[in-house]
Amino acid sequence: MDVGAFYFPTDYGINIAELARALEDRGFGSLFVPEHTHIPTSRKSPFPGGGELPKRYSHTHDPFVALAFAAAATKKLKIGTGILLVPQHEPIVTAKAIASLDQLSGGRFIFGIGGGWNVEEMENHGAKYQTRFKQMREYVLAMKELWTKDEASFAGEFIKFDPVWSWPKPAQRPHPPIILGGESDHTLRRIVEYCDGWLPRTRAGFDAPASIARLHKMAESKGRDPKTLSVTVFGAPTDAKALEGYEKAGIDSALLAIPDGSRDEILKFLDKVAPLAKVALAA
Repeated sequence: MDVGAFYFPTDYGINIAELARALEDRGFGSLFVPEHTHIPTSRKSPFPGGGELPKRYSHTHDPFVALAFAAAATKKLKIGTGILLVPQHEPIVTAKAIASLDQLSGGRFIFGIGGGWNVEEMENHGAKYQTRFKQMREYVLAMKELWTKDEASFAGEFIKFDPVWSWPKPAQRPHPPIILGGESDHTLRRIVEYCDGWLPRTRAGFDAPASIARLHKMAESKGRDPKTLSVTVFGAPTDAKALEGYEKAGIDSALLAIPDGSRDEILKFLDKVAPLAKVALAA
């Protein structure tokens, strides 16, 4: 099992290139970054975590720019979005950014996706809360066409284009792994239909064996081979026994949360949890 981390890449935090090197040097396998393009000041949409919205949500770097710096500073570290708010990104441009990043990084990109929760944020992009998942599906399918076809075209409700040429193509074939965040049965159905893996959060009561069984049952009911679907746990506990349990259950990757602190605080945290990067591998 791969043990990686996720971090809000803020303008006041540790430099993302230094963080990536620090993770790779300590044996971690991946770095994922969340994103928000902006945060409307109206704050009509309540923060799902409860209370005030943390400062980091309105201070994140662009995920593709941040991950490009992370990739350039490392050799083997996998890089990913966790998650990209797909309905807020024009798919032709996004497909090119992802293909470029995957090719220039040597095939290290993982495409973590989601629909989003901030209604005002997505509306500023012309997306609607009620149809965000339908739009996400179309955008992902359109990007797959651009990544896999020499002459790609797509005709949907939210995105349409006649035959086009679009290079580069991703280094990973047919395209980088697409993993979807969420915990509902709706999420699992979407994963089985057009994704390559699941990115569940470790909320209270998360049961790894039961969760994997749920995913596999959904896959089998839709005629999809469960072995083609990965599971990456988002927000894994910094506990060796828990990670060993995840690996035994069949979890492919576990992402630890890097705190929203100063450079020195983050590096001290990484030193503290570095042994966990090897626990699962040795279990």
